[in-house]
Amino acid sequence: MNNLSEHRQGVVAALLTFAFWGVAPIYFKWLGGVSPYEIIAHRIIWSIFFVAGFLILRDGPGFWKRLAVSRRTVAWLALSGTLVACNWLIFVWAVVNDRVLSTSLGYFINPLVNVLLGMLFLGERLTPARWLAVLIAAAATAYLGIYLGQPPWIALMLAFSFGFYGLIRKQLDVGPMVGLLWEAMLLSLPAIAFLVGILRSEPLTFLTHGATTAWLLVFSGLVTVLPLIGFAYAAKRLTLTVIGFFQYLAPTISFLLAVFLYEEPFSTGHMITFAGIWLALLIFSLDPVFRARRHRLPL
Repeated sequence: MNNLSEHRQGVVAALLTFAFWGVAPIYFKWLGGVSPYEIIAHRIIWSIFFVAGFLILRDGPGFWKRLAVSRRTVAWLALSGTLVACNWLIFVWAVVNDRVLSTSLGYFINPLVNVLLGMLFLGERLTPARWLAVLIAAAATAYLGIYLGQPPWIALMLAFSFGFYGLIRKQLDVGPMVGLLWEAMLLSLPAIAFLVGILRSEPLTFLTHGATTAWLLVFSGLVTVLPLIGFAYAAKRLTLTVIGFFQYLAPTISFLLAVFLYEEPFSTGHMITFAGIWLALLIFSLDPVFRARRHRLPL
């Protein structure tokens, strides 16, 4: 297979993956009658079966060897799993409570949070243009907090929980799917304990809301795993710069869903904030392109 064909397949995979993430709020809206805590518990438990099935099909007998990690790595995966579970919970809570616009803002801010965390914890240096992008994003977020009378907690918690999750996973020598399986297995015990605790006091939604709801809860595991498989496929065939551009597709779709499908309030304050975030992301994304062009110019 030639490089052009590989690139095209990577582009298709990236488009489908980030579009899938963008329309994910629709799926969780269908589960609006279920507690977000119960949704996350099911999402954790069922994702184990889907991830393990994928890895067994992919690796065959080598599955068990790939699953072996050190105790130190398991401890860090327990922390990263807790962070991503918190991220999922905040996201689902926001969706079922008609706050999709806040989730969109959070995932627009996330790339800039990643840059900030890289500078603080990994010793990465920011160019003047990227400093400007971070400052514009911070000012836009602060403006929204002043406009609303309180900080945009949902967006900030989504951005920072996923940012710290990525920071931890970046330091671990473990593949994305194997790491996700370990995270889900480590979180499965508290998830099962939570469901058993509910069952002692009241019937589980999984058992009382009909087959459609039950199957939606089961396939929430697939909703978790499927885009990660697509992302891993795309990441092998595309540069990080190209992937970086595609990552804005998901929050853009969520933004459009929030404003035009779910008709969430979109005030002047939101408009100014999103304009500032988009300007920051434009500066952030174009900075490496212009720097590369400058380096190619003759002295």
